[in-house]
Amino acid sequence: MTTRPLFVTQFYEGMAADPAQLAELAHSCHSLAQDDAAGRRWSRANGYPGYTSYASLDDLPARDPAFADLKRRLDGHVRAFAAEAALDLAGRRLRLDSLWVNILRPGGAHTSHIHPHSIISGTVYVAVPPGAGPLKLEDPRLPMLMHAPARIADAPEPLQTFVYAAPQPGTVFLWESWLRHEVPANRAKGERISISFNYS
Repeated sequence: MTTRPLFVTQFYEGMAADPAQLAELAHSCHSLAQDDAAGRRWSRANGYPGYTSYASLDDLPARDPAFADLKRRLDGHVRAFAAEAALDLAGRRLRLDSLWVNILRPGGAHTSHIHPHSIISGTVYVAVPPGAGPLKLEDPRLPMLMHAPARIADAPEPLQTFVYAAPQPGTVFLWESWLRHEVPANRAKGERISISFNYS
């Protein structure tokens, strides 16, 4: 008897920034949080526990050289991931559609969600203090499992219902945009700083 995995979901992990680049990005993120009054208002109005530029700024690579440099590095990671996922782009190139800053205060979380209207999504981690927590990824088949029993606690990672990916400063995670994910509560004493993005 043999079994084989089917319908594999690819998840990419790489390094997108060195310590000097991270320091520059952290400075840029904090400057935005200070200067972007519209982003602070949106964060308060929508219960975001900290600051995000998600709904206020859509031109960060044109606005700041640190984000422009990051965008160039992300382009290479996204090309590699698209090839690894065997995406047939029919000669077209994926392009950065949106990029935004997240500064999550202690206790803050971001509930389960997907990124509609995109092909590849991801996050670069700028500051990950101890206790900041991993990214939680959900098996996309979960809504269809119906009467299936839970998996055993030590099931191999490809068979688990939820997978937790723990980043380090400088880590970039990439996934196809339909993959549901969430940010569990930041249990660190400091801010968790990340930069999220979509390619379409």
